[in-house]
Order: sequence, then C-alpha cells, then structure tokens
Amino acid sequence: MQAISLNPQNKEIKTIDIEIKANTVYSFFNSILIDEIQTLQHHLIYTDANALSEKKQAYFLGEQLLIGDALIIGKNGLEEKDTTIPMQDLENIINYNVEKFYLDALALLAQSDINLYRPFNVKQGTEPLALSCEWVLYTFNIADERTKDYFLTELQKVLDTGSDVEEYIQKMAQLAMNVAR
Repeated sequence: MQAISLNPQNKEIKTIDIEIKANTVYSFFNSILIDEIQTLQHHLIYTDANALSEKKQAYFLGEQLLIGDALIIGKNGLEEKDTTIPMQDLENIINYNVEKFYLDALALLAQSDINLYRPFNVKQGTEPLALSCEWVLYTFNIADERTKDYFLTELQKVLDTGSDVEEYIQKMAQLAMNVAR
C-alpha cells in the first residue's frame, strides 16, 4: 500500500510502500504511543505521541499542528487504502514556519505528559463540546499579545507548582468558549 512519510527535520516528503499489519504504524515510529489524526479528508495522519516530550520539530499540515515525523495513510470508511492526495497539493499545505507563541507553549508543554490531540469536554452553553490542547493553542495563538503572555505565564506557574497541566488547559479552553459566546 502507498503511504506518505513526512520528515520535518529535512523537510522530506516521500511516498513509501508499506504492508499494513497490526504493528505497522508502531514499527514506523518505533513507539507504542501513537496519535491518530483525522483532519485530512479520506486520510489518517499518524504521529508519535512522544514527539512533544522529545521536543521534535513542530509544523503545520494545513492548519493542523503536527510534531515530528508523520505517516499518512488513505482511508475509505474503516478500510485503509493507498493515499490519494497529490504530492504537490500536500507540499503546498505544509508550513514549517511556526509562530513564537506555539514554540514557547510547546517548550513548556514538553515538560508535562499532556497529549495535544486527546479530546476533553467543556461546556458551550449547556452542551458538552469536545476540544483538545491543540485547539487551545490555536485559539490562544490568534489572541492579542497580552492574552498570549497571560497563557504562557500561567502555564509556567502550573508547571512550577506541579499542578495538573491538563486541568489548566481545560480551564483555558472553557475561558475561550465563554469569550466566544
């Protein structure tokens, strides 16, 4: 099966042939902690969940924040298949220029065991809404400089006191939702 491998270190994007087995993705990353991201239509993006703590390079695929190497596999319902995205289209949506806020936040978050993509619930009115740490970073990145500084300063305090980072991220998500109403 044809898949696509992304290596942000050398900015290499290449088509690779893989044989899908129970351990294929784990073998690719040499890790059992894998994130599965479904933001690319008809494809799955796999990344190493340890990439944040290992301080690997961040980059964007469209507006999706990725860290470290990625493996893209085509998806049709529950079935995995060859990738169908043209290589030129993929190259056009990859951006290695990551804003300072992201870099600062990721450097701090690397000191914790948080997962960028694991969903948690906040309230939008009375309805629960599933968000992630990655969404919180995106939201605060588009805020003004004072709000960004507040986010980073408070995150540093959470780390310094040994408080729960995930709880802090959920609190920031709820604050962002409250402002959006």
